[in-house]
Amino acid sequence: MYKKLRSALFVPATRPERFAKALASGADAVIIDLEDAVEREAKDQARKNLVQFATENRGASFLVRINDAGAPWFNSDLAVCGELSNVLGIVLPKAESADQVRDAWAAGKPVFPIIESARGVYALDAIAGTSGVSRLSFGMLDLMLDMGVAPDTAGARLVLDQVRFRILLQSSAHGLAAPLDSVYPNFSDEEGLTAAARLACDMGFGGMLCIHPAQVGIVHGAFQPSAQELDWARRVVSQAEHGGSYAFKLDGRMVDLPVIERARRIVGRADGL
Repeated sequence: MYKKLRSALFVPATRPERFAKALASGADAVIIDLEDAVEREAKDQARKNLVQFATENRGASFLVRINDAGAPWFNSDLAVCGELSNVLGIVLPKAESADQVRDAWAAGKPVFPIIESARGVYALDAIAGTSGVSRLSFGMLDLMLDMGVAPDTAGARLVLDQVRFRILLQSSAHGLAAPLDSVYPNFSDEEGLTAAARLACDMGFGGMLCIHPAQVGIVHGAFQPSAQELDWARRVVSQAEHGGSYAFKLDGRMVDLPVIERARRIVGRADGL
């Protein structure tokens, strides 16, 4: 569905004037948000805004974050997503069970579960192994609140990195696309965002959730290999393809098949494959 998904940009469904701008931001995917960004009394109007935009812009395509499975708007959100051809996938917040994923998958669209609670982390294996799941992500703010973790502390970093590991592990074990890291809340902190995005990339994440268009370019840059890394990777691939051996020495280090495969992935990432 998405050949490359480095950035997924949220836009509130209560702000339909921003939909086209979000789609023109350069983000790899746009998520029209019916959940956290929408107050309870505005839920029905937000859904109407989504339908109107989709109907008037048949060529536009996007993801939709619906309300969670326990919310009174869940079924109505699903029904709309199932009817709109523009909707390429359903972002399922507060995912806590395989049954919730199956309910979302019944709309006929790929599901992107977001893990935001201890129950969700506990059920990760079952969630990741459920039919219809495209890729995983997590919401660190809700997760920290649920688990009593103090934000912006060394303890928070320890807990969140363990969650990241679990998400990476289950994604790989179940053959899912590389997961998306959580949002970086301070969109004015470019240095911090760059460091967070590079760390996520190094860990094996495919991209990040974004909350502001200004974050998109920074995230894309962080998920691109450096010039030095790309040069090394291309030389490894060239030697492997033309040297007649999958075991050789390059820059004083041994290269074998796993290293060659890593180099191919780096080249593919740079070329958008």
